[in-house]
Amino acid sequence: MENVLKMEFSALAENEAFARAAAAAFVMPLDPTVEEVTEIKTAVSEAVSNCVIHGYGELCGDESFAKNEAPTIVMECALEKGNRLTITIEDKGVGIDDVDQAMEPLFTTGDEEERSGMGFTVMQSFMDRLKVRSSKGEGTTVIMTKYLDVPGEY
Repeated sequence: MENVLKMEFSALAENEAFARAAAAAFVMPLDPTVEEVTEIKTAVSEAVSNCVIHGYGELCGDESFAKNEAPTIVMECALEKGNRLTITIEDKGVGIDDVDQAMEPLFTTGDEEERSGMGFTVMQSFMDRLKVRSSKGEGTTVIMTKYLDVPGEY
């Protein structure tokens, strides 16, 4: 049986903490380690931050965008096969020109003095699998998979 949480929230920086907490609360019934919870929360933070800063950042100042479509982020968490957690985070922002380039460590489209360009690298290091799909002008979907260390589950 699969357990799923799906939520949509405004693409605001302050909702990053909410997304982190929701993802952490979702896995708590499995009694994850502190390290696993920290890794999940950090990966979710990076993905949500990317949506706010890179996905919608330049659109939020566009008057027509603000009037016609409130920027939102959709997060879905799914537990499958006892220990496989999949977190999908999606925006309908500007999209990514070159996903492979964006996933290179230290690459950023933002202000280099404020952005480290390590978001995808952090997600990759804390999750077992990371997949990024993006279309210019249509948005980005980040799919992260983590296998939790659940006693008796393999």
